[in-house]
Amino acid sequence: MNSQYICVHGHFYQPPRENAWLEAVEMQESAYPDHDWNERITRECYATNAKARLLDGEGRIKAIVSNYSRMSFNFGPTLLAWMKESAPRSYAGVLEGDRQSMARFGGHGSALAQGYNHAILPLCNDRDRRTQVQWGIRDFEHRFGRRPEGMWMPETAADTATLEALAEGGIRFTIMAPRQCDSVRPIGQPDWHAVHDGVDPTRAYKIPLPSGRSIVAFFYDGPVSQGVAFEGLLNSGDRFADRLLGAINGDRGHPQLMHIATDGESYGHHHRHGEMALAAAFERIERQPGVDFINYGLFLEKHPPEWEARIHENSSWSCAHGIERWRSDCGCNSGRQGFHQRWRAPLRSAFDWLRDSIAAEFEKKGKELFKDPWAARESYIEVILDRSSECLDRFIAKHAARPLSEGERTTAIMLMELQRHAMLMYTSCAWFFDDVAGIETVQVIQYGARVVQLARQALRLELEAEFLHRLEQAEGSMKEYPNGKVVYEKSVRPAILDLMRVGAHYALQRMFEGDSKSLHAYEVKPGTEKRLTAGRTRLVVGHASFRSRITEESVQLSYGALHLGDHNTSCGIRLFRGDESFAEVVTQAERAFDTADFSEVIRALDREFGNRSYNITSLFRDEQHAVVRKILEPTLAQIDASYQNIYEQHAPLARFLRSVNLTVPRRIQFVGAFVLSQAIRKLLEQPVFDVSRASELVEEARREGIELDEPTIAHAFRRAMDRVVSQESPVILTIETLRGIVGLTRFLANLPFNVDVWPMQEAIIERIAPDAPGHRRHADSGSPSDREWLDVYRQACQELRVIE
Repeated sequence: MNSQYICVHGHFYQPPRENAWLEAVEMQESAYPDHDWNERITRECYATNAKARLLDGEGRIKAIVSNYSRMSFNFGPTLLAWMKESAPRSYAGVLEGDRQSMARFGGHGSALAQGYNHAILPLCNDRDRRTQVQWGIRDFEHRFGRRPEGMWMPETAADTATLEALAEGGIRFTIMAPRQCDSVRPIGQPDWHAVHDGVDPTRAYKIPLPSGRSIVAFFYDGPVSQGVAFEGLLNSGDRFADRLLGAINGDRGHPQLMHIATDGESYGHHHRHGEMALAAAFERIERQPGVDFINYGLFLEKHPPEWEARIHENSSWSCAHGIERWRSDCGCNSGRQGFHQRWRAPLRSAFDWLRDSIAAEFEKKGKELFKDPWAARESYIEVILDRSSECLDRFIAKHAARPLSEGERTTAIMLMELQRHAMLMYTSCAWFFDDVAGIETVQVIQYGARVVQLARQALRLELEAEFLHRLEQAEGSMKEYPNGKVVYEKSVRPAILDLMRVGAHYALQRMFEGDSKSLHAYEVKPGTEKRLTAGRTRLVVGHASFRSRITEESVQLSYGALHLGDHNTSCGIRLFRGDESFAEVVTQAERAFDTADFSEVIRALDREFGNRSYNITSLFRDEQHAVVRKILEPTLAQIDASYQNIYEQHAPLARFLRSVNLTVPRRIQFVGAFVLSQAIRKLLEQPVFDVSRASELVEEARREGIELDEPTIAHAFRRAMDRVVSQESPVILTIETLRGIVGLTRFLANLPFNVDVWPMQEAIIERIAPDAPGHRRHADSGSPSDREWLDVYRQACQELRVIE
């Protein structure tokens, strides 16, 4: 039996990015051309690790494998919640990887749980720490269908109270940085030995706890883990494997576990094709005699701890000062020159004040509605995992102190959401980076704003003014965002929603987008509506019922919205006063609209809705983009035509200038790049891609010395790939799809930049069924259709460098 083992752990995590009111991730411009950072990182990392490519000696793909099945890993619960809805194939790949790991490692799954929303557990109060652990465990059970053996502590941040919370939850082990170990001793020996020179990372350590419980700690290999992040180990699978194997020392006299802990995003996002290096390293090591892959659960079964350890209190893996990175200007940052982090302490202090300000009133009001409001909070994870009305009914029936009225039920749910957001606002990424105006910090301040709003609605507490005063003490580094209060006013307040604004969004959207009965976390039940158009002028007047799917609060509103062209929009909202009043408003507005008396239309709307006025800025962010594009369509079409004319008129002149080695003016080059890139994009968006024409445009750009817009074309190419491979059943690829794959791949060879063709390679390898027409075993059947399919299939394999 081998006594030398290797385990690679990946911590896969992104902070929650959902709008606190919509429960949906809105567009993030910094992730362009992707919709948001979750989408980009899933494409680059989470998806590819479920389907990693293995190459042969000639650089051809010989297999697709799941890295999750061979590594140890954890995923943040809030990230998995997003993936389930927005990236279901990748989500399924994560779960399948854990199932495969159980078969590989003697029934021990490789997935670990994680503290729920990545709060720094030693900085939580006792109640929040317990809930973070219990919610993380329950989320894991719900998704993976088993109890977790291990749990990842966010940032590996630990103290004794945190380890007690894990042990109380039945967690057997956790992973920590070597510098977090204070001292060790053989079990049963009286003397502790300080580990000034570093702990031996190749064994498991039992940590005795004051309660009489214990938990096992694995202290990872620091130098090799750092090498993955900062030394380019993922540039080569062989180099990575050599480093892992080289860290094993055969003279230690005990079974050795060589293990590392790394950011999961290293494998594909931080390091391009890092998932391929990981897969190649796994394959190489599996061929190495005397060394086995293992995960932590199986290692514990085979080799229970023989040593004990004590930890440094308030320590972590990414702050040399313990856990100061999440509460002070300790010097740890991401390296932006001229930025300080003096804002960290006031920000945390503001959140602590907000959390503590609601605690007593929450408990007082909660006892009117719940048998035990804190026990209800801990159980509320069931509702978060299943937002169906049936699950909410079960939760209320179990925890309500008595039968609740409709209004009391809404208040009860608001109290639970109040507590959920009060924990979300402690998500650690808000303090990790360099400025109070960073997108991660804006996100948690948004959660704080939701707490303020829910406290006002459910507890009649007015906390915003004092919260803003405390945020003002969080001094930023940028002139436009001098402190946290300005961040709130500029970046958070515009996102705050109530049902009135939801109604305004609906009315404005109705003028441009047509029907919309579900608005993310809100539902709409349309009533009567009148829509009128005159050229580019639009009027919509109607009423509808709006309801939050989260809190169940609801209201019936009437609305009127007018678009006078361009960005000039106006919308009024008020409580619905009945059919007769509404009919009168419709009559007045329609009469004025029919005579093109738009001033009178506006006066009629003002009389009905008063100062409840909204405009295009009231739309949700994604819909703002969609509506603005629709408004700009005629203008953009004119600009496109103008650019096309300019390019056609000046292309001969540009060629002449290049022929005599004179510089082509940058304005002409810019126009050419725009025209040709947009033309290629439009071809890629067509149902049938014209490879020849697109290739001609690429050649024209090369000939004219024009630099094509890589982000625009690459994004359009990826969407074209997705359309081609998603048109099929999950098993069989038709000859038409294979031809589409061949065409796209051949076109890509003409581009001056590369686009990852992973989706098409995966389709070729994994979606050729044994009984599909034209499969190898049908090659000699003599059927013309089979022979034709096989020919195109071989072309696709050749173009994509896939072994048949």
